[in-house]
Amino acid sequence: MKRFVQLVKREFKLFFRNTTLLLVFILAPLIYALLIGLTYKDGKVENVPVIVVDYDHTPASSQLVEMLNDNNTIKVLNYMVKPANIKDEIIKTQAAAMVVIPERFEAMMQQGQYPEVNAYINTSNLLTANFASKSIQTVMGTYSAGAEMKALQKKGMPAELAKTKYEPFKANYITLFNTTSNYLLFMWPAIMAVVLQQVIMLAMAVSFASDFRRKDFVEIFRRESKLKLMLVKAIPSFFFANLNVLFFYLFSLAFRIPTPAGLGTFFLNTELFILASIFLAVFVSVLIPNALKATQILMVIASPAFIMSGFTWPAIAMPPVVNALTSIVPLTPFLEALKISVIQQGNGFLTRPYALHLFILLAVFFVLSWITLVVKKKAVIRKKYRRLLEQRSAQQSS
Repeated sequence: MKRFVQLVKREFKLFFRNTTLLLVFILAPLIYALLIGLTYKDGKVENVPVIVVDYDHTPASSQLVEMLNDNNTIKVLNYMVKPANIKDEIIKTQAAAMVVIPERFEAMMQQGQYPEVNAYINTSNLLTANFASKSIQTVMGTYSAGAEMKALQKKGMPAELAKTKYEPFKANYITLFNTTSNYLLFMWPAIMAVVLQQVIMLAMAVSFASDFRRKDFVEIFRRESKLKLMLVKAIPSFFFANLNVLFFYLFSLAFRIPTPAGLGTFFLNTELFILASIFLAVFVSVLIPNALKATQILMVIASPAFIMSGFTWPAIAMPPVVNALTSIVPLTPFLEALKISVIQQGNGFLTRPYALHLFILLAVFFVLSWITLVVKKKAVIRKKYRRLLEQRSAQQSS
């Protein structure tokens, strides 16, 4: 036990001497947490520019323009005439849409005709396009319903009856999770998980790879058990990863992100995620003796993990081969568990399949790391034995 403590102390000393590791593991997550939180602080997009061209200039068209302007999501840019080139004007003004109200809009409605209001949606940015499109549709629907009911009332129909004629049944839309469509709640926890996996892999990538260049470690590696060395290497990263989790939790309170439901299950999933990421990095670090190459390989694994995890783009829309590849990355099951705990506030037992997935990955990477270390030890011993033979033969020849 005393020897184990000495090795752990050695590992922490090496960690604190490495300024790059300190910056990656302590400073970088704090900066990311703050910047991402401030970026999505409002949680939703407001004052999206929308060009409105009113050719009618009547009370009816003015009311529609006013209703569009009253919507918090939309910021109306009033145009007297439609631009010669719609696409160029939308690009220049960075507008999310353009609404064109035709001439004789009010007159045609009064005559029972159906004027067409055209809405051109800028889908180059899907997020702003969806916000603008949804707001325009809501305003148009409300205005259309009101105009229809007024027309029926002018014909002598009572207001309540006019309402039922226009709307024969009532549809209720009830949002269950993230009811305010808060983008901060959706993105911040997931990106923090990505950051955590990245820093763990960056730190662990150089753990064994850089140590094999040190003469004292080669001797330690030859004498000590592989299990002990794996634990010694994992402890500093495990400690600082949990420190980052604590920082992220404090930031989440500041940004008013809900506390995960079932804290015990959430922390169990988090620890499994951290350990699985650590031993994946240990495996690659032992397998690839060059620290730079090990880092590059781990970044190739980690960088596209979020995009292909199924968190934003649904997994059912991906090819099976992509799903199979992403299932070996610890981030994939953890993000699903995180979604249930934080966004959906679901019961802890709902995350059990993902906890099991993480446990299997942890076990597999642990065994692979151990096997690779055993093979590496034999190679190191053979190399040392060969050097001794070469030295003896050199002494005998001299």
